[in-house]
Amino acid sequence: MQALGQHVLVELRDCNKTFLNDLKMTETFMVDAAKEARATIIGAHFHEFSPHGISGVVIIAESHLSIHTWPEYGYAAVDVFTCGDVLQPSVAADYLVKKFESKNPSLIVVKRGTLTLGAGEILRHKPEEGGVIGDRQVKELQAVA
Repeated sequence: MQALGQHVLVELRDCNKTFLNDLKMTETFMVDAAKEARATIIGAHFHEFSPHGISGVVIIAESHLSIHTWPEYGYAAVDVFTCGDVLQPSVAADYLVKKFESKNPSLIVVKRGTLTLGAGEILRHKPEEGGVIGDRQVKELQAVA
């Protein structure tokens, strides 16, 4: 079975609470994590809640990185989703564990877009327009690309 991408679910527990409630720092860490993983950054958007907490996303050509923080609990939920097989999402995840000073992190890797193909068929991240994988049309995959 092959997959279109990997989704790393990152639980950052026992973090530096000040960092988790600093909008500029959180955005910088997230953008830098994408750079560390050698992602192609398209844009970023972050929002600070009152009285505390931040949500944000870094859009990358390969998919996205997102974060939701609960500074009052020293916790952040992070998603690092990458398509293709060049980028390693764990590099970005490990970077964020260090930057937020998480003393109790956990990472779960989920393969996304798992498809069962016939013998000899290869799953390509971005098939050509009207392209064929083996003898099958791939129009349904173009919506993912």
